[in-house]
Amino acid sequence: MQKIRYSKGILDGFKHLLSNHQEVFVLGQGLWSPWYVGASMTDLDKIYGKDRIIDSPVSELGTTGAGVGAAIAGKRPIIVHPRIDFMLLAVDQIVTQAAKWRHMFGGKASAPVTIRGMINRGGEQGAQHSQSLHSWFAHIPGLKVVMPATARDARDLLIASVLADDPVLYIDDRWLYDEEEDDAPIDLTPLSQLGPKLIREGSDITLVGVSYTTKINLMVADELAKQGISADVIDLRVINPLNYSEIVESVKRTGRLCVVDGCWTNCGLAGEIIAGVSERVEPSTFKVSPKRFTLTDVPAPTSKALESSYYIKNEDIVSYIKSVL
Repeated sequence: MQKIRYSKGILDGFKHLLSNHQEVFVLGQGLWSPWYVGASMTDLDKIYGKDRIIDSPVSELGTTGAGVGAAIAGKRPIIVHPRIDFMLLAVDQIVTQAAKWRHMFGGKASAPVTIRGMINRGGEQGAQHSQSLHSWFAHIPGLKVVMPATARDARDLLIASVLADDPVLYIDDRWLYDEEEDDAPIDLTPLSQLGPKLIREGSDITLVGVSYTTKINLMVADELAKQGISADVIDLRVINPLNYSEIVESVKRTGRLCVVDGCWTNCGLAGEIIAGVSERVEPSTFKVSPKRFTLTDVPAPTSKALESSYYIKNEDIVSYIKSVL
């Protein structure tokens, strides 16, 4: 079966949208440069023209504001921020404007803009170029937040995000760009019907992650299997709104929960998952207290040696799971 890469999945999602929906256009920095956006937007400007693939000046606030306005006016723009760190300059447009529009107009108007924020960590890039910040945005009512972990989801969730009638923050991770999986036809399931997905079945522990940490959990599950331990692996995919049903059903089977998240501990997604599950099951369901693995609550280091200690290690998760089993 033909394979598809994560970056190619994003590219195919763009092509589907631009070919089938004339109201879709793309605006952002470096869109004509593979250095900025990797292989995820190769030659789109040549295929669809520079009036639909618009390489903007360096103004996160300006491009996002223009996209929100275009969405309110009937277009379906995709605003691209090659580093989610610098997207913070557009927080007012995302949080105060786009996310509130439907609410303020009693559901009679919306701002269906898709904002693509790209995570790019490691490589000694330091504290200002290594953030994810997805927990921040998942806190905001009215803003859907999507984080694909696989190549097909990178494609299908992009399409579902752009066709949704609400503002969506679509977050992709450059650490996943070379990951491959078997290709399959495009799934046009609406975003409102998508949520966490059980991607590996087991009976001893439930591993929950999103985006790159889903890859970590699959590698951990492979290592555990060599030692006779089987794990449910759940990929969250959509973190706002968050549907707990798949996770709750898994924890009822396994009695153990471990959440891995590539952001900080304090007020983070991992703690939210543990709290949400704990509210939905009887205390006796847990055979051991839930556990979370996250980044240490300090900014990312620049030193390569310190980076090796900063980021989550698969072996630490394996060691913990072996200790509780």
